[in-house]
Amino acid sequence: MTDGVILVLGATGSTGRRVTGRLRAAGHTVRAASRNGGTRFDWSEPGTWEAAVSGVSGMYLMAPDGTPVDPAFVSLAVERGVERVVLLSSSGIETMGDERLLTAERTVRDCGAAWTILRPSWFDQNFDEGFLRPAVMAGEVVIPLGDVRQAFVDAGDIAAVAVAALTEDGHAGRVYEVTGPQSLTFGEAVEIVGRAAGREVAYLGTDEDYLAAQNFSGQAMRDAKTFAALREHGDQPVSDAVLEVAGRAPKPFETYAAEAAAAGAWQE
Repeated sequence: MTDGVILVLGATGSTGRRVTGRLRAAGHTVRAASRNGGTRFDWSEPGTWEAAVSGVSGMYLMAPDGTPVDPAFVSLAVERGVERVVLLSSSGIETMGDERLLTAERTVRDCGAAWTILRPSWFDQNFDEGFLRPAVMAGEVVIPLGDVRQAFVDAGDIAAVAVAALTEDGHAGRVYEVTGPQSLTFGEAVEIVGRAAGREVAYLGTDEDYLAAQNFSGQAMRDAKTFAALREHGDQPVSDAVLEVAGRAPKPFETYAAEAAAAGAWQE
């Protein structure tokens, strides 16, 4: 079990603020760090690192999409006394060739502290807090995954697994595929969101749809290859990680959508 201060990076983000809240609710001392709130931390400014890790015994480690996890920071954290690291990675990174997260996982495995790696599926909250909300509001979600099923997971369930891994014994050296209780196509997920939100939301799931929506940019061309690899990989199975680690069943996607709608997530 980790005693002392627990550092949470990305503490204002979808998982970070939930990890912070759960840790504090359980009586743990938390150092909430981000670029814009709490203890200031910026991956691009090594001068902010020392204050973040000083006196810390456990760490929830994540970096924003596109930002690498710097091995120098992880080494500093361990040198300053971090004994346990829980890394937020992602599912399917080998299939997608996500070298950023593959490198982050290697860094954590070799850091010298006890480590746990979380590999969640697509966040439910992408639809109301993240990059898909504008598409929902505009009435058209374009993701080139066709009818391949993904095991969407609630950010609260990811946080529950992270908190258990940070504060309980038995999780060192484990990699958890964190999923929701069912696999859905993006079309099914969009339909559920639209119904909960009281909106007409279409789903377009081909490469052609995606490339046209992204104006055939070079980045879109590269992304299309990644999505094609996911399609070829096939349906994502559900796991029992949330039940095993957090001791509860994961939240169904329909429940997430209903709760988000009731909270006004898709109101103008």
